[in-house]
Amino acid sequence: MSKFTFTKTQINQLKNNEYVESVSSKGITYSLEFKYLAVEDYLAGMSAKEVFSKYGFDSNIIGDKRASSALARWKRQYHEDGLFGLKDAREHNQGRPTNRELTDEDKMKCYEAKIKYLEAEVELLKKLDAIERTVLKNSKQKVIKYQLIETTISQNNMKYKVKYLCDLAQVSRSGYYSYLKAKSNRDAKELKDQELLKYVQKAMKYKGYKKGSRQLTMRINRLYKAENIEKQINRKCVQRIMRKYGIVCPIRRANPYRKMAKATKEHCVVENIVNREFKPGKSGKVLLTDVTYLHYNGHKKTAYLSTIKDSQTNEILAYKVSKSLAIDFVLNTIKDLKKAKYLAMLAYNDVYRLFL
Repeated sequence: MSKFTFTKTQINQLKNNEYVESVSSKGITYSLEFKYLAVEDYLAGMSAKEVFSKYGFDSNIIGDKRASSALARWKRQYHEDGLFGLKDAREHNQGRPTNRELTDEDKMKCYEAKIKYLEAEVELLKKLDAIERTVLKNSKQKVIKYQLIETTISQNNMKYKVKYLCDLAQVSRSGYYSYLKAKSNRDAKELKDQELLKYVQKAMKYKGYKKGSRQLTMRINRLYKAENIEKQINRKCVQRIMRKYGIVCPIRRANPYRKMAKATKEHCVVENIVNREFKPGKSGKVLLTDVTYLHYNGHKKTAYLSTIKDSQTNEILAYKVSKSLAIDFVLNTIKDLKKAKYLAMLAYNDVYRLFL
């Protein structure tokens, strides 16, 4: 039906033509005789405009496009079904199902279609039941249901069963169609997430150990800066990507043996003799010790310096350098302290006992 509408004057003029059965503001019903004569002349080589003009139609009212499309359609129908194809379909086809008896072959086709339909329904119900058993947010549950409906329709050619499948999944049709409409936006968002995932994986592999969202955020921003990408990413975005793709940073659990050792050493606490009086007024009375870490060779290697210091004079009385933190390393520092002339007045055994 054309978008062009006829005026009342044009409708009256068309009604006066003997080859017109009925006419409305948007369409014309031609007689079977005119269709047959028009196709014969059209096949003989006449143009659509000439055919309609021959039988008293005004070409300005009919229009070239309406005339050519009508003749092309009648020609095709005439070649397919003969004169019967030119008849008005409304006279012999009212859209009602036929009451003819089905053959065995037709019955088998119906049974196969019904089995296929029931199999798709059972498969959808199983997946929906699995979704219901999982603890998910309501919005995420709906998205998964929409995905299952779309998959079921595409795999089983059930495009006319949208309402039934939506009712089966307990979701609305409008929500399903909104889901389909937003597919392009979801695909664009998925591409952005995939691009960000590459940076998250690259940051996770940095230095060979797994990291949390804070470290990943700082590392990704540094990667952006190194690649001259003028944007910054926040921690919430990294957390969303980690949740979406199942990236987990292992949490270091507390060492129970360390707690046990700390609890069992309460009786070994030495009495506070110094009481923060670090300047007693006499050298050699209060001694301080500590271990210092010394990095060298570009921070690739570490040495350890053990020192004993006189609290009164701030003088280093003994020191030792070692590549490990073995207990002998500290004891050797005390042994060197014994040889120092500053401890002539102190008993070596008392000092040794205090450091143990």
